[in-house]
Amino acid sequence: MGSASSTLKRLRQSLVGIDPSLTPALPGFGREVGLEPAIDAALGGGLSCGALHEIAPVAPIHLGSASGLAMALATLSSQGRGETLWITTDFAVGEAGGLYGPGLEIFGLDPARLLVLRVRRAVDALWAMEEGLRCCALSGVVAELTGDGADADLTATRRLALAAREGKSMCLGLLLRHGASSMPSAAVTRWQIAAAPSVPDKYGGLGPARFDLSLVKNRRGPAGRWIIQWDHHEHVFLSSVSLSVAASPLDRSDRTRLVQAS
Repeated sequence: MGSASSTLKRLRQSLVGIDPSLTPALPGFGREVGLEPAIDAALGGGLSCGALHEIAPVAPIHLGSASGLAMALATLSSQGRGETLWITTDFAVGEAGGLYGPGLEIFGLDPARLLVLRVRRAVDALWAMEEGLRCCALSGVVAELTGDGADADLTATRRLALAAREGKSMCLGLLLRHGASSMPSAAVTRWQIAAAPSVPDKYGGLGPARFDLSLVKNRRGPAGRWIIQWDHHEHVFLSSVSLSVAASPLDRSDRTRLVQAS
């Protein structure tokens, strides 16, 4: 048994020597963004900064919810820290629209502390994200890619993961794909987002934003599904409802099937 364990350890060290992005994610990366206790437990403490994460809508109609989640996470990451860099392409703006100042303020993301970079090509967005993740003045970097973001393949995401890990400010790296992707990725987590029914306010109007989160890949623990609500006043997530949970397999968390929670 001891010999097998030592052999496995040597193999892991060899893999890390070939590709540093394969360094084991446990026990953590350092600074973490907390979402909600039940989700943080699955994430091993929270959403890791100094790492790359992917967000995508479950269907095109839910792109607004995926973008809203990215805004909320960027708000949490920027509290008491540096500025946020949001990178988008001309085509993404034409397809889904640009950022709206009053909407950003509702989510708590101060437009005065937001840098927006608009580029022509997806490869330019990936290059800018890599450079931004290494910048010591930023607290978070978000990059939008249309479709499933085919340019963000395994090689590209490995570069982003390394840049996030090497960055001195421990940036939160968020790759916002406009469509879910089945391509392999070096991201620590992959999320698929849908809008959840909101609870109306006391006047019967629109209530706080609610998100249906599916964690389909998690290098630090189990996959799962939750519904959470964003508090626009306190800038925190509330009301986590666990819809399903899955144990972590030994090889890859994204291969685990979800089961209904009791």
